Amino acid sequence: MTKADFTVAGKENVLMRTRSCAITILPHFGGKISSIRFKDHELLQVPLAPLAPRTPTMSFDASDASGWDECLPSVAACEVETTSGTARIPDHGDVWRVSWEGNSNIDSDSQVALSAKCFSLPLSFERRIALSENENGAHLSVQYTVKNTGRHPVPWSWAAHPLFAVTHGDQILLPASIDSMRVEGSARGRLGVAGSSSKWPFATLANGRTADLSVVQPAASGVGDKLFAGPLSAKENWCILLRPSAGLRVKFSFDSQATPYLGLWICYGGWPNGAGPKQMCVAPEPSTAPVDSLAQTGNWSRTLAAGATYSWPMTIDLESL
Repeated sequence: MTKADFTVAGKENVLMRTRSCAITILPHFGGKISSIRFKDHELLQVPLAPLAPRTPTMSFDASDASGWDECLPSVAACEVETTSGTARIPDHGDVWRVSWEGNSNIDSDSQVALSAKCFSLPLSFERRIALSENENGAHLSVQYTVKNTGRHPVPWSWAAHPLFAVTHGDQILLPASIDSMRVEGSARGRLGVAGSSSKWPFATLANGRTADLSVVQPAASGVGDKLFAGPLSAKENWCILLRPSAGLRVKFSFDSQATPYLGLWICYGGWPNGAGPKQMCVAPEPSTAPVDSLAQTGNWSRTLAAGATYSWPMTIDLESL
C-alpha cells in the first residue's frame, strides 16, 4: 500500500512510500521532489547548498540546485512579447520559486496532487504523482496540466528537471534510432557551440577526440553538456539510466506526441561555475521544445488560448538489476 503523509517540520513536506521506495516532496520549495529513495539508494542529486527561500529573480545556481524541479514557462531566462505586453521570465522559469498548494484531488492512499501559479505569465500548473509497487520494483506515474488563467493567448514551454545522481561507469541508454543531438550548451565548448549537432553516442569533441556520451565520466572530468533529441517518434519515447554500481535501472517513458523532445543534461563536475560543490548527475528532461528559451521560436512553439488547458503524462520505473 502506498501512503502519502503530510507532516510539518518547519515547512510542510509530503512523503509517499511503498515497500521499496520513498519520495519526499517540498511544496513550499517550488514543489521540489527532494528525495527518491529506492531500497537503500538515494537516486537524486543531493543539495549543493542549504535549502532556502527562493526569490523571483535569483539564478538557479544560487539555489540548492538539487532534486527534481519543473521548468515553466521557460528553462532559460528570457523576454517574450505577448498581447498583454512584455513578459520577463527568470532562469529556469517561475514554478520552482513559488509555494505550491494541495487541492481537493489528494488521495492519501495513492497519489499527491499539487499546483502552482506562474507570475511572469498567467498560467497555473498541476502535477499529480502516483507511486505504486509491482513485481519488478516501483512505478512512478506523473500527470501534468497547464492552464491559461488570463484573458489572452500566451506562449509557454515546459521541461522536467529531474537531477538523477550517477557515478563513473553508469550508462545512458536511448533508442537506437537516435544518432545525433542538438547542442544547447557545452562547458568550454567541448561539443561545439549552441545550435550545432553532436553525434550520439560517439561524439567528436572540439579537440578532435572521440567520446562515448552514453558512459558517465568521473567528477574530475568537468563535463557539463545540455543536449536535445527530437522531434521523437512514438517508438522513441524512453530513456534509461543504468547504474551497475548501485544495481539499479531507471526508465523514463513519456508521450512523444505531447512532449516530442528529450533534453539531456549530463554534468560530471562541470557546473556550477566557480568555487564550491559541483553536480554529478544526469537529467533526462522530456520537453515541449528543443531549446531552453521560450523566446527562441520555431515549429515547436506553443500558445495556449485563454481558459484552455493542456495535459501530458510521464512515468518512471525503478528496478533492481
